[in-house]
Amino acid sequence: MIEQDWIFGFAGGLMIGLGAVIFLLMNGRIMGASGILGGLVDGTELRNFAEKSSFIAGLVGVPFVLTFLWVRPDIHLTTNLWILVSGGILVGLGTRLANGCTSGHGVCGISRLSPRGIVATLVYLLAGGVAMVFLRNILGVI
Repeated sequence: MIEQDWIFGFAGGLMIGLGAVIFLLMNGRIMGASGILGGLVDGTELRNFAEKSSFIAGLVGVPFVLTFLWVRPDIHLTTNLWILVSGGILVGLGTRLANGCTSGHGVCGISRLSPRGIVATLVYLLAGGVAMVFLRNILGVI
């Protein structure tokens, strides 16, 4: 039997791309999940609160709902809570420093051939690779 975990990544990529297109067509703005969430949290983007909060709820909720419809792929997530929390905090700080995340820079920026989006995507992919090598091979915590 053929390994089918790649289908989940492919379907997820299509859904993120479709969401980005719909968001751009409906709002005339680039879809950046971290910017939308950050604006809701710090109160700077409260206009269209219902739309933005439902976007975030769908971003979090749809994968959760889909786990009941399909078998979940094996993701090899660590059980070390310290690593999960510190990783989440570092990703949040990185998205603030880069003024965007993978949906804003990676999906929308690269598709528009934005030099800023391309550079930001290359930097966070490189940083993620270096972090994995360091944490897995040198520290042995992952």
